[in-house]
Amino acid sequence: MTLFVNRLTQLDVSLWCPQRGLIGASWLVDAELDGELGEDGMLFDFGEVKPWIKSRLDVSIDHTLLVPTRAPAIEIAECGEGLGVRTALPYAMEIRAPRQAFTLLPWQEIVPQRLGDHLARELMKRPPPRVSDIRLRLRDETIDGAAYTYSHGLKRHTGNCQRIAHGHRSRLHIWQRGERCPSLEQEWASRLDDRYLVDTADILDGNEPELRHTLTSRYRAEQGRFHLRLPLERCIALPGPTTIEHIAAWLAQHIMKETGRTTRVQAFEGIDKGAIAEART
Repeated sequence: MTLFVNRLTQLDVSLWCPQRGLIGASWLVDAELDGELGEDGMLFDFGEVKPWIKSRLDVSIDHTLLVPTRAPAIEIAECGEGLGVRTALPYAMEIRAPRQAFTLLPWQEIVPQRLGDHLARELMKRPPPRVSDIRLRLRDETIDGAAYTYSHGLKRHTGNCQRIAHGHRSRLHIWQRGERCPSLEQEWASRLDDRYLVDTADILDGNEPELRHTLTSRYRAEQGRFHLRLPLERCIALPGPTTIEHIAAWLAQHIMKETGRTTRVQAFEGIDKGAIAEART
């Protein structure tokens, strides 16, 4: 007998891609469980499947930076913050953070299906009674229109959002004069795609000539100290925390200033949640 649960939960992570660099991802998680029926006529109570799987994913991979340790030009070492990761391809990045902010995988690149298989094997190390096999499928949300990925960190967050490099894949809706604007949505999704969004208060000023074209973000949060250096061109600075509320308001203000029209923005933080902001002329 096979029990299945589609859209059981979602994962919001960032990952290092040998071709694109630091990118955000939001994956829906579908689950299948094989096993034998019990006397109650069930394999595993539906009310228990979701919390059992979700709780284990939440404390392991969710809101971490996925690092393929066998990708080219990656160095990993212990440091004062916990763990340090340096890259050179496709561009230079340095991140130092507590160990729980990373998921290290001995691969050349992160592939969602391979990751789903890996997570299923981890779950099967201590399976529920009567469950003989577990399969997980990670998939992107189907988005009809503009979408982009971004990474960020929220130092004031009490949960795992405080980790300096976690991210999302999000849709974007923009209205002007009461109508959706697909061309504006595509334009701004392209501007934001694969970018790191940073609070200006967390930017460390540096005078070294070799760092002229980089941006360094540093802060201390409940889980520890965090440090991230990226090429300046990969970053977008916001005048406040990079919460979805601030992102929506920032977008509405900038689009209104560029177009001269009252603008309403619906910005999503990953899948199925977000914030709406409006800027008026």
